[in-house]
Amino acid sequence: MKTLFKLRILQSVWTPQLPSRLFHKDNRRLVSQIVSHYESINRCEQELPEHFNFASDVLDKWSQLEKDGKRPATAAFWWINDKGDEVKWSFEELGFLSRKAANVLSNPCELQRGDRVIVILPRIPEWWLLNVACMRTGIVFIPGTSQLTAKDIFYRLQASKAKCIITNDTLAPAVDSVIPDCQFLKTKLIVSEGSKHGWLNFQELLKVAPADHNCVKTKSRDPMLIYFTSGSTGPPKMVEHSHSSYGIGFTVSGRYWLNLTPSDIFWNTSDTGWVKSVWSSVFSPWSSGSCVFIHSMPRFEPTTIVNTLSRYPITTFCTAPTAYCMLVQHGLTRYKFMSLRHCVTGGEPLNPEVMNQWKTQTGLDIYEAYGQTETVTICANVKGMKIKPGSMGKASPPYDVQVVDDQGDILPRGEEGNIAIRIKPTRPFCLFSQYLDNPEKTASTEHGNFYITGDRGIMDEEGYFWFVGRSDDIINSSGYRIGPFEVESALIQHPAVAESAVASSPDPIRGEVVKAFVVLNPGFLSHDPEKLALELQEHVKRLLLPTNIQKEFVQELPKTVAGKIQRKVLRNKEWGRA
Repeated sequence: MKTLFKLRILQSVWTPQLPSRLFHKDNRRLVSQIVSHYESINRCEQELPEHFNFASDVLDKWSQLEKDGKRPATAAFWWINDKGDEVKWSFEELGFLSRKAANVLSNPCELQRGDRVIVILPRIPEWWLLNVACMRTGIVFIPGTSQLTAKDIFYRLQASKAKCIITNDTLAPAVDSVIPDCQFLKTKLIVSEGSKHGWLNFQELLKVAPADHNCVKTKSRDPMLIYFTSGSTGPPKMVEHSHSSYGIGFTVSGRYWLNLTPSDIFWNTSDTGWVKSVWSSVFSPWSSGSCVFIHSMPRFEPTTIVNTLSRYPITTFCTAPTAYCMLVQHGLTRYKFMSLRHCVTGGEPLNPEVMNQWKTQTGLDIYEAYGQTETVTICANVKGMKIKPGSMGKASPPYDVQVVDDQGDILPRGEEGNIAIRIKPTRPFCLFSQYLDNPEKTASTEHGNFYITGDRGIMDEEGYFWFVGRSDDIINSSGYRIGPFEVESALIQHPAVAESAVASSPDPIRGEVVKAFVVLNPGFLSHDPEKLALELQEHVKRLLLPTNIQKEFVQELPKTVAGKIQRKVLRNKEWGRA
């Protein structure tokens, strides 16, 4: 079967030539046709359509269905907080408000197509309005996490040459502290109930903005998004994505990995600064006509999660593996998730023991997937597939995923190597465009016919992929190559271990050794630490390794705002590079 993308059907679905007959049946049929069109795009040889814009070619199509009475005006966006506040928008209301927001960006903010705007906001409805408004105006959207410091913000403003920054009261002082040295920044827009000197107020401007706005006609390969992503060396890189790479690329993920339909309500807990937020709170659900559910939740709290799943008709749930671990430890058997039918995860490996406990307590499987900021979904477990606990699943269309050596040659199945995506003779359109202003780094990711992800893994005889670790996380001790995930998966099976992270530690004889940082379950905090360390050592030896592992008991592990464990922080501390 050919593996290239064919885009003829996309033109028949998302351009003015759209056959009206597609809208006369139920919405599920429309989604099926859209996805099947994309799949045929993936298999055949036509090029991308010249123009594509997610706002006009997807969101406005759903809105038109509502206006024509061919889709109920159910929620496309549903937001709540812990104070009892609630916001609900249909696709028509989302279109109305996002056009007003587009006029705010174009007029008072004086931004033009191709300009860049940094948006640092928590999980509030305005983040979604501004995201869509940027699509409508052709402005490049650059999300950032609310955890950024003044130094982080300054670097991003200078590197991106952003002309506008949008944030809230919390971070406005940090922005103001670096403004004198930011020669590119022209406009500051604040999302706040009150006014602030030197800042335009988004909410005030939105009230008086006109609702008429013509969406710009963006080309498929025009830049739409920039994400800053950290590497093992150097400052964060700018990953650029086009209107088609994410706008089209997540359609298959929405239908198959997330198993979404227009009747689904999908809650993804990702922070707005993490790329998973646009994956699973923008493109995948809205391409399927599903409702995006958001809880403002400033920090992850298991009680808030389980109560929300119990009280609201959420059908599909996505959170980080670490969060699933916290939830099963919290205990789920006394809760009833009456509407929940599909659970997914990604961002870091899911320990098989956590998957088993979730299934035991809820009766539901967790479907793990794997991807990067630079890609869409690379591998996934989907409904109908056999789930192999610990596996990332199989390659997701349109990617041809292989395990290759450092020269880009495909390795036999069962051998560890670099997880890679074939980019020659045809580069998948749903791959990042470039590391902006860094052609050397962009070129360094290409070995032979493949894009090298920087992750190590194994593909088994059935085509399932198994994550070993980031290339810079692999531990080489006395000639043994050890991935942190396999050690962590062994440790979590011991009842004393709540969670763990494994990193390398320097050793004068063996070069480096395995060191495990272990958070204990409450019932084991009073145990003798030396005896418990020996017990864990024997436990890991029995399950996995014949080598000694250093252990340190800690109260918590360093994590990103998205809940991902920062092994690099632990490794740098051990090697004196903190």
